[in-house]
Amino acid sequence: MSLLIYGANGYTGELIARRAAAQGLPVVLAGRSAGSIGALAADLGRQERVFALDRPEAVDAALAGIRVVLNAAGPFSRTAAPLVEACLRARVHYLDITGELGVLEAIFGRDAEARAAGITLLPGAGFDVVPSDCLAAHVKRLLPTATHLTLAFRARTRLSRGTATTSIENIDGGGMIRRGGALQPVPSGWRTRAIDFDDDGPNKAITIPWGDVATAYHTTGIPNIEVYLALPAAMRTVLRLARWTGPLWASGPVQRLLKARVARGAPGPIAAERAAGETRLWAEARDEAGGVVRARLRTAEAYELTSCTAVELAARALRGELPPGFQTPAGACGADFILEFPGSTREVVG
Repeated sequence: MSLLIYGANGYTGELIARRAAAQGLPVVLAGRSAGSIGALAADLGRQERVFALDRPEAVDAALAGIRVVLNAAGPFSRTAAPLVEACLRARVHYLDITGELGVLEAIFGRDAEARAAGITLLPGAGFDVVPSDCLAAHVKRLLPTATHLTLAFRARTRLSRGTATTSIENIDGGGMIRRGGALQPVPSGWRTRAIDFDDDGPNKAITIPWGDVATAYHTTGIPNIEVYLALPAAMRTVLRLARWTGPLWASGPVQRLLKARVARGAPGPIAAERAAGETRLWAEARDEAGGVVRARLRTAEAYELTSCTAVELAARALRGELPPGFQTPAGACGADFILEFPGSTREVVG
């Protein structure tokens, strides 16, 4: 029984495929493009399967002999639903590397079906949302009475084409937080906060509708959640202006122009950039009695980390070590899971 990596020909998908093959996992490479999938399969000495997701019978046929699907093909708003449906039909475990909040919540909605089928549904198996989910679980462990959770991160890395394309498609989506356990829309760039990611002083960070607004709630049960991203002043201004310019950015001509520009750029960070890069994360938990706990986490560069965490979670799924039903990374593997990966260090701060 094999691991099928869908979207293995994409930037992040190839990183995952190469790491999985190097670790000796029984990998099948899949996607819509016969040429690029075939070339990668030949290079790695692995099987290939070429299929689109708009024909359920073709997807079902492609899952023959497969135990785990790892979806690396974004935007996941297009690819997750048909693959989850097929995995439920075939009783195959499903993982992906999405950070798209709507996709994460939709997959959570299939929890009962997954439990009945005896399979795991674990989206967010990469940088979105493994490190932040583990950090959220850690501060909850330190303050079990927490009622408010703030997460923030700083990722100084170039975006891959897939990440950039997803960002472009969601540019007019506004913001999202969680209040009283429910998702609450807020304006784009709703709030700015100074965050101490390291000892070099605070960075200005702005609220974004990151996947943890969904997953951290399911992991910790904390009912009030905000997520921040550290950005330069110009980018924070663009996010705030999107409250009024969103329809323009979402228009067909502008979307085509932006996506064409992305397509002409580099696929993503080169190996040297990934090796030299790092990410910083910060979390704060508070309770109604005035208790406060803060912690920081340092990890490898985001795409490098994604290839590590996604492959490890897929390997655990192959071995039958993940619980059935909808799972978050920390919910399935614990708050300390992130510390198993090179470059990951964590500290409690004031």
